[in-house]
Amino acid sequence: MRSYSTFTDVELAGLLAVEGEAVFRYLYDKYWNKIYVIARHRLNDATEAEEVVQDIFTNLWRRRSTLNLNHNFDSYFAVAAKFEVLNRLSRSARATAFEKEMAASLNTVDESTIQQLDYAELQRLFHLTVNALPEKCRIIFHLQHEKGYTHQQIAEELGISTKTVDAQLVKARKTLRGALGNLLGLVL
Repeated sequence: MRSYSTFTDVELAGLLAVEGEAVFRYLYDKYWNKIYVIARHRLNDATEAEEVVQDIFTNLWRRRSTLNLNHNFDSYFAVAAKFEVLNRLSRSARATAFEKEMAASLNTVDESTIQQLDYAELQRLFHLTVNALPEKCRIIFHLQHEKGYTHQQIAEELGISTKTVDAQLVKARKTLRGALGNLLGLVL
């Protein structure tokens, strides 16, 4: 096995495209702990930090043939960790805001509105809207809301990233909110 410790980071980036797995394994072993510590410190969650590291290395692998390293891998991974953590915190904030919005919208529905509501019709509209979602979106929505899967479990089940799961769930909620408005929370 070749020793990559003698190569510069720019040379390693070039070799990553050519020699692939061996260089990737070297970088993974060398930087995994450093990235994990950064992510763990910022997120204060071990599982999320591990997911951040995995996402960063997955992205590196996908970009290996087009990677343009300007400085060194220390800088590259520090910046990648920073942005991945910010993305996760932003998604978490949006989810919290959505939950607060749903709770507030439920408070705007008064008792007389609820009494006049034909729940069966509301459910029918809900199911029609869910069934009209694109297939992947519908499956992901079903796994979360009917089977109680977490985003990570859905991603593993379907072999997709948690980012894809998040995007599909946002799409489903937006469509459902458009069809049901403030009453979506009642059906969910």
